Amino acid sequence: MKTHTSRTGTLVVVGIGPGAADLITPRARLAIVQAEVIAGYRTYLDLITDLLRPEQEILASSMMQEVDRCRGALALAENGRNVALICGGDPGIYAMAGLVYELVKESNSTCHIDIIPGIAALNACAAVLGAPLMHDFAAISLSDLMTPWPLIEKRLQAAAAADFVTVLYNPKSGRRIQQIVRAQEIMLEHRAPATPVGIVSGAGRAHESVRLTNLEQMLQEEIGMQTTVIIGNSSTFVWQDKMVTPRGYANKYDLGAEKVSG
Repeated sequence: MKTHTSRTGTLVVVGIGPGAADLITPRARLAIVQAEVIAGYRTYLDLITDLLRPEQEILASSMMQEVDRCRGALALAENGRNVALICGGDPGIYAMAGLVYELVKESNSTCHIDIIPGIAALNACAAVLGAPLMHDFAAISLSDLMTPWPLIEKRLQAAAAADFVTVLYNPKSGRRIQQIVRAQEIMLEHRAPATPVGIVSGAGRAHESVRLTNLEQMLQEEIGMQTTVIIGNSSTFVWQDKMVTPRGYANKYDLGAEKVSG
């Protein structure tokens, strides 16, 4: 943590990873322990209770209150407090880092901002699946709350046509049930029905669920808002219950048995 001589405090945007305590980085732990104020979505704060101190001020909020949460944290930092704004995963991937900078730009704030990265959902999910992200990939959120669906569909078409391994965030919710159906349809226009698909929820947590299926049958699996779906490319394969996307080493090097010299 940096120290500052001005009255303005520091806003540290902290990524706590996928939820498991041992996947929180040392830098993130230190920032949480040293902060005067801890702000965040209540569910994420519940994951770090063992790091909180009695004298810290805790500002918990509910889902869909992102703007108020960031504004409140920024206002406290502008008044000289050292604030940690907690995000799940990585703060720069579908989280709060970008919103904080937008608000700082809007208000011409002089508050010092630190971003502390965390293990993103796609990293945690890829690790339990095997090695599905070894080659180029695209991450696309199917939530149309802030991005128009026609634009999301355009991105799905581009990723499918370019043979990117595709990571789907926010694939389905109680109200959004057709987006994942359309995503499957688009992928099937460009990829074989047998293309491997990994479906993960709760990666690294006690309720972790990992399922391997294929593009044709993926909708038979339970998929929700907290699920991450990884759709392989044309080279992705499954071996011993692991999903693997080759990087291309086999085309460049001889990966067969070592030759024994006489």
